[in-house]
Amino acid sequence: MRIIISPAKKMKVNTDEFPVENLPIYMEDSKQILERIRTMSLQEQQRLWKCNDHLAELNHQRFARMDLEHGLTPAILAYEGLQYQHMAPIVFTDGALDYVEKHLRILSGFYGVLAPMDGVVPYRLEMQAALKMGEWRNLYEFWKDKLYRAVLDEDHIILNLASREYSRCIEKYLQPEDRMITVVFGEWKDGKVKQKGTFAKMARGEMVRFMAENNIQVPEKICEAEILGYRYSREHSSEKEWIFLPQ
Repeated sequence: MRIIISPAKKMKVNTDEFPVENLPIYMEDSKQILERIRTMSLQEQQRLWKCNDHLAELNHQRFARMDLEHGLTPAILAYEGLQYQHMAPIVFTDGALDYVEKHLRILSGFYGVLAPMDGVVPYRLEMQAALKMGEWRNLYEFWKDKLYRAVLDEDHIILNLASREYSRCIEKYLQPEDRMITVVFGEWKDGKVKQKGTFAKMARGEMVRFMAENNIQVPEKICEAEILGYRYSREHSSEKEWIFLPQ
């Protein structure tokens, strides 16, 4: 079983807590993206990133100076969003770290797919960013089925804790023998389940932590979890979408 999650926009450097174990598997592709972004003016980059002047200048300098093989931070520590704060990998036991290294994969517009201990540098590039790469009109076309192939293991089971922006990179290539389960944290309102982005990010991080701490090996075991007061609702779930509602 593999668990997929999204990255976060905000990143940091932390070279002291855990050692980097590997370079990302699609490093040569990342180098292509790096060189493409370096050909763009600051104004073009800002339109790509859709950010304010301060962040545009910060990331312009990052890409200008970027060294993809030195001063690296383990991916699981590099991202600072709500999902990663609630995952709290800094306090993982050795067993939990081993678990996420085996089962967890982070999807990335810049790196493609990351294992938790892969070494990364701070960057800004969302998967849905309108970056033309030669003959490819965007990053979805550039990455093609590489992300799908990288996250799949021998069980052909994928637990989807990623946003739609990233999970669609996998869904498009699923085969009949694959099983992908999307976990939704929401509220029942007006006859449908509605998911709030901020809460969903927090809950996804908590779910990863629950799975790591309890060494979850089959997806059905997550149905026993209580995540921020939300529990699995069999009534509202389907084979491919498991719904957690407040209790």
